[in-house]
This record gives sequence, C-alpha cells and structure tokens, in this order.
Amino acid sequence: MSALAFPRITPWVGRLIVANAVVLLVLETVAPALAGWLAFSPSGALARPWTFVTYMFVHTGLLHLAFNSLFLYFLGTAVEARMGGRAFPLLYLVSGLGGAVFSLGLSGLMAVPPFVGASGAVLGVAVAFAMYWPDAELMIFPIPFPIRARTLVLALVAFDVVMAVAPGQDGVAHLAHLGGALVAYAYFRLQGLPRPEPTAAAALPVESAMAARRAHRAREAPAPRPRPAPREREADPASTEIDRVLDKISAQGIHSLTPEEKRFLAEASEKKRRDALH
Repeated sequence: MSALAFPRITPWVGRLIVANAVVLLVLETVAPALAGWLAFSPSGALARPWTFVTYMFVHTGLLHLAFNSLFLYFLGTAVEARMGGRAFPLLYLVSGLGGAVFSLGLSGLMAVPPFVGASGAVLGVAVAFAMYWPDAELMIFPIPFPIRARTLVLALVAFDVVMAVAPGQDGVAHLAHLGGALVAYAYFRLQGLPRPEPTAAAALPVESAMAARRAHRAREAPAPRPRPAPREREADPASTEIDRVLDKISAQGIHSLTPEEKRFLAEASEKKRRDALH
C-alpha cells in the first residue's frame, strides 16, 4: 500500500487496531445484538450520546476492519511518531467525533442512515500524513503507480463529496469521512496559529527557574584549580630570555615575535643542538 517499508507499529496505532479487532470478535461471536446499540444514528444520537465514540470501533466485517487497519498502520505509524503519543490519539478521536457531528448536522438536509466504522478517524489520520509529507509517494492497490499523499487525500475527499450528494445509498458513510477529514484539517490549522507572547507575570516563573538552574550549575561546578606559583628564573640570562620568548609564543602566537626575537630563538636552538652533539 505504501512506498515506505513496513514500519514498526507504534503504541497507539497498535492499541487502536487491537481494540477494533476485539470489538469485531465480540460482536461476531458473543454479543451480535450490541452492534445496533453502538452504531451512530443521527435520529437517535442525542438519546444515545455514547454512539458518538463507540461507532468508531464497530465494523461490518473482516474486510471493513482490514481496510481501515491497513490504512491506519501504514499512515498512522508515521503520524504518531511525528506527533507523539499524546497528540495522536486526540487527533484520531476528534476526527471520529467530527465525522459523527458533521453527519448529524447535515441529517436535516439529507437522509443519513445509521453507520459504523473508523473510516472518518482514519481519513483524519491520512489528512495529517498528507500535511506532514505532501510529496510522499504511496502505492495503493490496485493502482500500478505511486501517488503522492496530497493527491491521494484530495482524491478521496473529492470521491466522498460526489458520493455523498449522489442519489441512492451505497452503504458507505461518506459524510463521516468528510467530517473526519475536515476536522483533522481544522485541527492542524489551529495548531499552526501563532501563540500569544507570555505576559510579564507568566514569564516570572520561567526566569526564576532559569536563575535556579544557573545557581545549581554554579554549585555543582568544580572549584577552579589554583595556578602554580611562577617558577624561579634561572640565573642564566639566555635561559630567562628563552622562557620569555616561549611564553610570548604561547600567549600570542609565533607571528607576534619581532625579527630580533626570531633570530635569537633560532640561534639558541642551534646552540642547543651543537651542545647535544658534543
């Protein structure tokens, strides 16, 4: 599905996939009658407010679950790694809620039958992926060529718009898809708004913390080592001059020497070499 290699599953993506799978298993085996109580229906949503959330974890079958899980795995892992483990589940939840609220808002203008599925939340995750990496190339079966993430999301949204206003019903909650995509887009736009500068009162704790940090570092810093006392100069004037020239080189560099100092240093080096030979 994706041009990316199989990514390592992230914590919240794994939890959501497992939760959806467990709910499907329970509804298919132990309590099939609960499916109607968990589905979202605009006509009864206010009487059953829990369905604004529960519908996201109900799927009509294994194929429906597999489709949403694959999209969530390939796109959601990258988004969660980028957003972090706190912001990602919030994005998923508000996208799913947006799908329900959007459908409820338009139910007065068109017929909206009960629906289930995580597609609205998953499409919200796809919008986040496209906003982070718009030019990432994705492989979507059965299309034989890669599609950029931005192009894919725009095509999915356009398809849902067309199918939502088309006559007849195909059994897919296109309005929920559109609501999830719109809420995810708005979520990112609001995140990008400039934040107000902190007031002076709000800045005081920060400054106090910085001052405390500097004081803590000062306490932990090792005490400066005492400098050794200057060594006694030898009585030989030549040795004293050599020490002075070497100290000057150490402090200011060899380019700071005068021609006389350079000549003296060269002569002293030659004398020391001759003495070593003898």
